[in-house]
Amino acid sequence: MHETTSFDPKQQQATFDNLVKYAVAPRPICFASTMDASGQVNLSPFSYFNFVSQQPPICVFSPLRRMRDGSTKHTLDNLQELDEVVINIVNYSIVQQQSLASTEYGKGINEFEKAGLTAIPSLHVRPPRVAESPVQLECKVRDIIALGDGPGAGNLVVAEIVHMHIHSHLLDEKNNIDQAELDLVARLGGDWYCRVTSDNLFIVPKPLRNLGIGIDQLPETIRTSKVLSGNHLALLANVEAIPSMDPTGSPQHTFDNMEHAHRHIGNLLDENKLHDAWQVVLHLEN
Repeated sequence: MHETTSFDPKQQQATFDNLVKYAVAPRPICFASTMDASGQVNLSPFSYFNFVSQQPPICVFSPLRRMRDGSTKHTLDNLQELDEVVINIVNYSIVQQQSLASTEYGKGINEFEKAGLTAIPSLHVRPPRVAESPVQLECKVRDIIALGDGPGAGNLVVAEIVHMHIHSHLLDEKNNIDQAELDLVARLGGDWYCRVTSDNLFIVPKPLRNLGIGIDQLPETIRTSKVLSGNHLALLANVEAIPSMDPTGSPQHTFDNMEHAHRHIGNLLDENKLHDAWQVVLHLEN
């Protein structure tokens, strides 16, 4: 087991505030476009943001109070005047403009113009959309939950999606999004970001509709392996029953020792060859 170092958010606030943003990551980023009662538009990026409900379709994001004095920012002020917002997803092509728009411009300054982004009309809400954003979600605000009234306190905005727009080139004939082409970015700690590219995409098989056997049901020599990782064991355990040994599928390798065999099993699992990996396990056990 690894040693841990502990931090109290009340006793070590500054250190905790810094570290937790490294730990709870990556966080998706959106632009929230809002409008006040007089029609002035504000555009602000948020990484305290996510999708939390399918039916009804709900996004949440959290405008924080200013750290210096606890005052509220323009996004929150606008939402309290006009309960509509467009959530515009940020990808790599606009990530630098996103950062620029996070500058705390004064009331009445148009961040669309400052960041060089194009405002286009929405269909069902009054705030405009960001044309450059690959996915734009028109939303009605259902609730704003104040999480405190001091510096840094969040205000959880619960926004129901009433219409979605997607750049057409991202969709195939079945209306599936090309995940790599979407080119999403996410916020990490400090000044760090990450980018979702084809090189770092991978698939995790969904759990079976019927129960997997679980790691506790794996052969003991596999379960206690010093070579196979927890991920490897979970892949082996996500089957409905231990497979039968294929008499024609004996391993094409000879192993110097059990560690060598387990490394081979791990390599097969890394290559998504679950059947072959199980055959090696079964031959080792017989």
